[in-house]
Amino acid sequence: MNIEERVEKAKRLFKEEGYNCCQAVVLAYNDVFGIDDAVAAAMSSGFGGGMGRMREGCGAVSGMCLVLGMLEGYHDPADQQGKMEQYALVQKLCETFRQDAGSILCRDILKDADTSPKPSLRTPEYYNTRPCARMVYLAAD
Repeated sequence: MNIEERVEKAKRLFKEEGYNCCQAVVLAYNDVFGIDDAVAAAMSSGFGGGMGRMREGCGAVSGMCLVLGMLEGYHDPADQQGKMEQYALVQKLCETFRQDAGSILCRDILKDADTSPKPSLRTPEYYNTRPCARMVYLAAD
């Protein structure tokens, strides 16, 4: 699957299947790492809505960072060079995202401070009034 197909898959997972923003990004790539869909969905489930709807770091950005870590992350805690390289890549991707989206914070992107843990119903109005599908697209790309 090429990058464009993965980006479209992420968007479909979010808009048509109802996965949260982080899950959609991670599930678009989990096959690369041999991670089962259920495991990938579960491990990324808490990042939706800016970490459990706290409106902190954008869930799509969290998914992007999870995928980057699986692709090019370090695994040895003593690997200072690996840490530095990973952090530099995260900063670069986040800056690219920020330039396009205006922020990497959910509350800034949504202009929404509702932190109730109750998820929003996925209705056509929900998708028409939120920029989240575009954020998923940007992060998956």
